[in-house]
Amino acid sequence: MPDVPVHHIFGLLAVGAIVLSSGTGSTGQMIASAQASVDIISDDPEVARSLAALLRASRSVISANQSLINNPDIGDKGLSGRSILALAISNYKKTSGIDITTINPKSRQGSLIKAEMDSIVSVIDMARPSIDKKGTAFKGFIPAIFARLVGEEFTRRANGKATIKVTAPDELVRNRKARPDALESDVITTKFLKPDWRPGEPYSVTDSANGKTTFRMMVPDYYVQSCLDCHGSPKNSLDITGYPREGANLGDLGGVISITLYR
Repeated sequence: MPDVPVHHIFGLLAVGAIVLSSGTGSTGQMIASAQASVDIISDDPEVARSLAALLRASRSVISANQSLINNPDIGDKGLSGRSILALAISNYKKTSGIDITTINPKSRQGSLIKAEMDSIVSVIDMARPSIDKKGTAFKGFIPAIFARLVGEEFTRRANGKATIKVTAPDELVRNRKARPDALESDVITTKFLKPDWRPGEPYSVTDSANGKTTFRMMVPDYYVQSCLDCHGSPKNSLDITGYPREGANLGDLGGVISITLYR
């Protein structure tokens, strides 16, 4: 799937959706209660957007460093977890004007941002032996892989408070773990792929599960030029990862960051 691999940087600051819960209601009921018409916790949208934006900011660092990561002639590339995080924080501030390090760490947003920052550091440091291996060119540490690993690590660290997932239309998903659930698939089909959907506009919905209110936000991401190295033309030709290219065009829907917040 085109999970904005470091070189697959998708659209906007709010790229993302936080998967809060599968909910007890039907997909149709959940979608019917979308965005402005639902009763949402006041800081839910801000928390979800900041988590998604940080993922995007960190993916962009991985994307920008793909040639360095895959350079077989350099050993220690200086890409530690802390250095990547520092660049991601800088990217976030440039894009949003907000210094996320100033968010109260005792707040819900601050604690979840801390969990995501720790996840970024952990994923990079775990991958560093491979990244720094001399004599090997392609390391397989593309933005899509990075984003998936960060989402998985964040979900573990968030301890039931939130999840981050990068998904895509079914036909674009390359990793079974990233397949869209029923709600995500429906939103992709009935919202994001429709010609009248405003590009980049997120979709959010509230639901309940196990007696708890959940908030879900999904933000569409679109292919930029660097994404087409793996997902563009010629269709069905193999990309650097060994997968057949999808024949996508610049601006096509490439993925969705899905975030779920649990109350």
